[in-house]
Amino acid sequence: MLSVHLVPAFQDNYIFCASDGAHGIFIVDPGDPAPVIAFLEERQVRPTAILCTHHHGDHVGGNETLASRYQIPVYGPSQRIPALTRALQAGTHEVEGAAMQVIAVPGHTRDHIAYFFENSLFCGDTLFAAGCGRLFEGTPAQMYHSLQRLAALPTHTQVFCAHEYTLGNLAFAAAVEPDNAAIQARRQETSARRARHLPSIPSRLDLELATNPFLRTRIPAVQNAAHRFDPNCDPNDPIAVFAALRRWKDEF
Repeated sequence: MLSVHLVPAFQDNYIFCASDGAHGIFIVDPGDPAPVIAFLEERQVRPTAILCTHHHGDHVGGNETLASRYQIPVYGPSQRIPALTRALQAGTHEVEGAAMQVIAVPGHTRDHIAYFFENSLFCGDTLFAAGCGRLFEGTPAQMYHSLQRLAALPTHTQVFCAHEYTLGNLAFAAAVEPDNAAIQARRQETSARRARHLPSIPSRLDLELATNPFLRTRIPAVQNAAHRFDPNCDPNDPIAVFAALRRWKDEF
């Protein structure tokens, strides 16, 4: 079973140190090397590899320092990843002995990928707890289809997203679906956790399917809300609904 440690970085980032007990420690999206080094030295362990979901600096800023210090390879989606050893395409790969599924999820960036192994999903800035990433390079259609690929994973999948945005995302979700009891319950639970300085990550895919408006574009209440925000939105077109929701969230 995968053991995942959250390493806080910057204001609201999470770096993940994941181990299946057999293939060492994989560092996921190390934007800042310092807290990762502190975590590894405190436990007197050495990492196996770095896994990157996309090229933004708050996800790859520690690559060169960590790769040099520990002499480990760096995996990611493209040559835009600093210190890249091997670019990964969508499909099943053996990465330093560990089998994992790489999922293409363009939208936030054009070459964003996610990693799925041991029933855990590391999705960078594509799927957030109760939300999704902004569209910096991709189109609404690309992001919609990327989210659908993630939504098709087993419902018990643990979702490790890279930012602590959950309370803000839930406020938006409640605006979209004010009568959704699951959203209200999740807001209360998450508020209580954050008040105790506990992370809201990981989420679970079944919880996302029940509360994340960006995964609920075929639900009538969500379709109607998107149409109210943008009367030109076709409520029967899930991509149009997604696009309206994303524009609404950008302004929220």
